[in-house]
Amino acid sequence: MSIFVALFLKLMTPKLIVITGGPGTGKTTLINQLIEEGHLCYPEISREITEDARKNGIDQLFLNNSLLFSELLLEGRKKQHENAVLEKAPFIFLDRGLPDVLAYMHYIGDSYPSSFNTVCNNLRYTKVFLLPPWEEIYSSDEYRYENFEQAKLIFNHLRETYENFGYSLIDVPKDSINNRILFILDEISKE
Repeated sequence: MSIFVALFLKLMTPKLIVITGGPGTGKTTLINQLIEEGHLCYPEISREITEDARKNGIDQLFLNNSLLFSELLLEGRKKQHENAVLEKAPFIFLDRGLPDVLAYMHYIGDSYPSSFNTVCNNLRYTKVFLLPPWEEIYSSDEYRYENFEQAKLIFNHLRETYENFGYSLIDVPKDSINNRILFILDEISKE
């Protein structure tokens, strides 16, 4: 492959931008606002997996069978990644990334197959934005069973897991939705 073809393919491949953080940090709110502003975004899929399990009589699949839940989640995020790289857009936002699955497994202290690491090493993201724990906006709901103290621990596991995969995380300041989006867009434009 010539250097020109390689450069062309690199320019044509969309940049995959992960927005992550512990529960209740404003990720989905940001993703929804980005969608409203016309950006291409892939939503969080854990609630969809939880809802499918509930239809089969399992109230909290993650709590009942964390490995099965994590396998389904990893497969769903892998599919999102594979679809995102085929998009015709300069960048795509994803509500959480593949390493989030491992971070949650670390948080609960469960083991997982080495194939989880392989997937995270092979399917990479361009930038990862990390939202900090923010007690003033934190709330729980029927899908979010963690309290604020647990959310802070999950945040620490997310940071450590992404860094272990070689990502330089960009910390998003606690601010209004619009200012957070401006911060993220400004950071993306620096590339």
